[in-house]
Amino acid sequence: MIAVLATALAACGSSEPRNLLDSIRNGKVILGTKFDQPGMGMQKPDASVVGFDPEVSEFVVNHIADELGVAHPEISWRETPSAQRETLINNGEVDMIAATYSINAARSKKVAFAGPYLITYQGLLVRQDDDTLTSLTDLNNGKKLCSVSGSTPAQNVKAQLSGVQLQEYDSYSSCVEALRRGKVDALTTDETILAGYSNRYPGEFKLVSMTYPKDACVKDALKKAGAPFSKERYGIGMAQEYPEAVDAVNRALTAMLVAPPGGQSPWEIALRENLGDKDVDAFAGRADDPKVDYDLLPTVGDLEFLTSKSTPCEGAA
Repeated sequence: MIAVLATALAACGSSEPRNLLDSIRNGKVILGTKFDQPGMGMQKPDASVVGFDPEVSEFVVNHIADELGVAHPEISWRETPSAQRETLINNGEVDMIAATYSINAARSKKVAFAGPYLITYQGLLVRQDDDTLTSLTDLNNGKKLCSVSGSTPAQNVKAQLSGVQLQEYDSYSSCVEALRRGKVDALTTDETILAGYSNRYPGEFKLVSMTYPKDACVKDALKKAGAPFSKERYGIGMAQEYPEAVDAVNRALTAMLVAPPGGQSPWEIALRENLGDKDVDAFAGRADDPKVDYDLLPTVGDLEFLTSKSTPCEGAA
């Protein structure tokens, strides 16, 4: 019985968090990502994983291996659903996670974050031939909005626009199929995720930016009319016990953002390959417009936004 118990415990693996640097030195890493988001993280029928997040992860571990003077490690991929990410990191089941992982204060109490490596916003995906949806307020005209059950972004839209009809599905892929069949008029989530679906079905969809139609009080913070509906900063989640590993990932991300003279950075090449030129051009053009408050390029290692204070709600409509 003791022998059987020992074998079972060994099979479960260590419950201690993994040190990315040690794993790279040992030649094998376990990386977490999404398996069901086109453009960002998708598992193919042959079990390989593609998308912007996996490409960022591969660049990072290979850059660190070069820094350490060791061979590029063997990579194993682990699906990391949103609700399980912190547990998988702290139980030592993955070395790091890049999986549309928004950095926020609550998560930062449980895991360490490198990055951010991408800035994105909540948006709408609509059919290409639908000219009746050009802004958030158009949803108020009896339109059907789709999102995943319990989605906070969708509930925020519902609170702002009493005329919208919220349809909740169990997955974004189900929402996309409903949108293709005309059962709903729009889908809402992060624009990067929407761009991945748009790129997957060329010519069928377009993205519409979302800004607050009026001053609003959201989670005790004032959101001014015209402000983006949300600002998400994607980071790489890791164990808090190894700050030197976080520093190494930040150096790798910084290197990925460097463009050669007259060329594109590895970061931009990966983003365009996975999300498509059309939407990336739109994101970049919007970020260059001084009249709107949108960004695209992150400042790696800058997490001051986690402690910045929001404008109080006095004066919200």
